[in-house]
Amino acid sequence: MTNGAGGSAAAGAVLLATILASSMAFMDGSVVTVALPAIREGFGAGFAEGQWTANAYTLTLAAFTLLGGAAGDAFGLRRVFMLGTALFGVASAFCGLAWSVEVLIAARAVQGIGGALMVPGSLALISAHYPPPVRGRAIGTWAAASAIAPAIGPVLGGFLVDHGSWRAIFLINLPLAVAVLAVTALRVPDGAARRDAPMDWTGGALAVIGLGLVAFGLTRLAEPGGGGVIDIAAAVAGFAVLVGFILYERRTAHPMMPLALFADRQFAGVNLLTLLLYFALSGALFFLPTALIEAHGYPAALAGSVFLPFVLVMGVLSRYGGGLADRLGPRPVLTVGPIVTGLAFIALAPAVQDGGFLTAIVPVMLLMGLGMGITVAPLSTAVMNAAPASLGGAASGVNNAVARVAGLVAVASLGLAVGIGFALALGGETGPAADAVRAAGFGAATAGADAATSLLRTRATIAGFGAATVICGVLAILAGVVGWLTVRPRSGA
Repeated sequence: MTNGAGGSAAAGAVLLATILASSMAFMDGSVVTVALPAIREGFGAGFAEGQWTANAYTLTLAAFTLLGGAAGDAFGLRRVFMLGTALFGVASAFCGLAWSVEVLIAARAVQGIGGALMVPGSLALISAHYPPPVRGRAIGTWAAASAIAPAIGPVLGGFLVDHGSWRAIFLINLPLAVAVLAVTALRVPDGAARRDAPMDWTGGALAVIGLGLVAFGLTRLAEPGGGGVIDIAAAVAGFAVLVGFILYERRTAHPMMPLALFADRQFAGVNLLTLLLYFALSGALFFLPTALIEAHGYPAALAGSVFLPFVLVMGVLSRYGGGLADRLGPRPVLTVGPIVTGLAFIALAPAVQDGGFLTAIVPVMLLMGLGMGITVAPLSTAVMNAAPASLGGAASGVNNAVARVAGLVAVASLGLAVGIGFALALGGETGPAADAVRAAGFGAATAGADAATSLLRTRATIAGFGAATVICGVLAILAGVVGWLTVRPRSGA
């Protein structure tokens, strides 16, 4: 642990490097949302390939997060953090220069592995270089930046797509990665590696295989004409492998996901709350820009800017959410916050149907920012309070992985709901216009569309998006109920 003036300078460098690195990792999970129409058009890609552009990153980020934390213990936090940053930067270059959608998807998967090495290392480096009296403030600063970064992604991405190319959303990572590596190499002390810390390679492999099969099966089911035997078998096999992963983690001496943590009711409940809430958040925010672009002709920058009210309110309130939980206890905050967020998700459907930026979309995004702003900090506090001090790092890693898995499954599975809503809106419509809209699917413009085709596409897009947001709203409200039932009252915290 660092001390003195030199230690203070090193701690400042740690905070700067970890915030930049984590912000890159979290932003790249959302920045692609506004670029998907341009990416699909540029490569002539289908809806499922567009989903995999997002899913490949989320899959590896989720699957390798716990393993990334263990690697830091085994081989040194600074070394693994720098390796992840370098890998992320190189993969970003391949994303920006991709010559096919297959190369882009593969590079996104490697990006996710790099992110999985950076993110757990970020929090661990802060803990190692900040003494307990100031550690909470440093972690709070890092957490606030990490919460805001995914919401900034679509805003930045929309600007870059409109004023340049979708490739810029990946190439912009290169100078940031170089800056992180320079600060870390020059100013962050090298800690000793704990070589005796065992690596759970088998558990990591089972997690990757299981999540990959689930994502593949659900994505295929969401495609037009999906639902074949192979698609269903892949999803079922994925869930079976994940069950095997849990059974293996119960028996191995050094699991990367200590299941003993889940014996605590609050820890289990808060992670269920995280799963439901971040599933809803990831799903709603993933499909929102595409719905606005295709239903109302929003430019990509304007579609991305709808996240600004959400970012601003959540950023301001995240600083006070922890204090509110200190005064009232986390239970009421983790009940009200998710419920308010859920109501905002449900309100998104009529707001998108209206299409008015200031009159319809912005008020709903402000409400969403209110709900998430009072939830994020108390959620982290409740997780850490429920775990013994000796397992604090593992508890943080598990909760982070749960949030990443929720985003992965949301994008894959809600695509099925979007497709059903899209198809139902077309109903018994016949003729060339309806055929063209059906063939293009959700989120794809119909080339040379006339007025009738555009009207049908708008109606079907709004219906598809509405089907997803209602599901998201119900799940977020359910997350609030889980918070009330499982988080300990203040007197028992």
